[in-house]
Amino acid sequence: MDHDETRGDLNELLRIRREKLEGLYVSGKNPFDRVKYDVTRHSAEIHNDFESLDGTVASVAGRLMSKRIMGKASFCDVQDRDGRVQIYVSKNDVGEDAYEDFKHFDIGDFVGVTGAVFKTRAGEVSIRASEIALLSKSLQVLPEKFHGLKDHEARYRQRYVDLIVNPEVKDTFLKRTAIIKSMRKTLDDAGYIEVETPVLQPIPGGGEARPFMTRHNTLDMDMYLRIALELPLKRLIVGGLEKVYEIGQVFRNEGISKKHYPEFMMLELYEAYTDYRGMMDLAERLIRNAALDVLGKTTAAYGGVEIDLGKPFAEMTMAEAVLKYAGVDFSSINGDGEAKALAKKHNIEYTATAKKGNILSLFFEAYAEEHLIQPTFITDYPIEISPLTKRKPGDPDHVERFELFITAREFANAYSELNDPIEQRRRFEYQETLRAAGDEEAHRIDEDFLLAMEYGMPPTGGMGMGIERVFMLLTDSPSIRDVILFPTLKPV
Repeated sequence: MDHDETRGDLNELLRIRREKLEGLYVSGKNPFDRVKYDVTRHSAEIHNDFESLDGTVASVAGRLMSKRIMGKASFCDVQDRDGRVQIYVSKNDVGEDAYEDFKHFDIGDFVGVTGAVFKTRAGEVSIRASEIALLSKSLQVLPEKFHGLKDHEARYRQRYVDLIVNPEVKDTFLKRTAIIKSMRKTLDDAGYIEVETPVLQPIPGGGEARPFMTRHNTLDMDMYLRIALELPLKRLIVGGLEKVYEIGQVFRNEGISKKHYPEFMMLELYEAYTDYRGMMDLAERLIRNAALDVLGKTTAAYGGVEIDLGKPFAEMTMAEAVLKYAGVDFSSINGDGEAKALAKKHNIEYTATAKKGNILSLFFEAYAEEHLIQPTFITDYPIEISPLTKRKPGDPDHVERFELFITAREFANAYSELNDPIEQRRRFEYQETLRAAGDEEAHRIDEDFLLAMEYGMPPTGGMGMGIERVFMLLTDSPSIRDVILFPTLKPV
């Protein structure tokens, strides 16, 4: 069957559905008039607790997903929030008029069913309907009638249909909710307080990213969608809330790929009187507990590879990773000029303002990241790319920072937070020179944050975790759009 024939058949089916709706109106059976239906059971409960429910009366409601008309008795499948349950519909049980109405129901219609739970001769747990009612009419044809909803972009655009016809998609998003619940429990049990901070900010800070800008008409000022949660949360540490976290959306006006998306969910947390080592322990607990709570084990299959989240995560410095995977020893490189010459030799592009630390980071991205499949903490980041982080004692070129990599992706970024307001101002001023040189992602000077720091900020550890990466890992999803309910796409 060619495309035109398929489209013609589809148009005919849509026409028939609207004719059925008109017939319902004429007969005084408007399917959209029903305001409620008393549901007493769901499909999973009926299947799982059949022994205790056998012979009892249950009321279920959901979408009609299949129908097999066989004279005076028929079968259908109703899909609710948990799955499907088979319904046996007999003219003798529901009455002639209701049975005749049932025969004209369409796949996709919402129905309510009341009847006794039983098991068929074939051993199928079912409900013997004593009542079946149309609760809402579907005017569209589910795509499985036309070779399934397989095109990924169509699935993202019509997630509501994707959820109907692809049960594994619903399972993915149920796991997403369970992962967030697990993380909240881990943090709440550790004494953290969940807070909310503004999405609209006068200065975008806490990360290196291009922001989305908007206009506040009443205040007559430009504002920005937050690119991170960091600076407001640190203000709360200054204010005496010793353990705080927020789970919320952040926005970065950048590219889209399987790993990146302009709007994503971030977990950020800050704890007074600890450091980045304390954050390492917490990062392991958060991800390991989520795996246990959602998968029931500490391993996760991702892309055909088993990821071990149960044993202590590996650790290496950024320079060690570059030495291992690029064969370049940055400890032997003297100065920015020598680093730039090395970058040219390896065809690594860099900006005019790049220093040795920036070049080290570029080598890491080019040679090392792709090899970090099992959980690995990368430490000792260059100070040039870490403007909010404390220096390592005795090592002024590096800071107390780690990033956690799994499946060659960054999952978390953590610091021993810089709490010296004088040094913080110097670093902000350096970032401003980068902005003046054309770096749109460089940090801006946030005078109110500097003022807060001048009141005194205790030694603090902080961490940001891109939760969609955790969703992807624990649901074996290859693209970030697979774990976002409604990803933004170009209009068609």
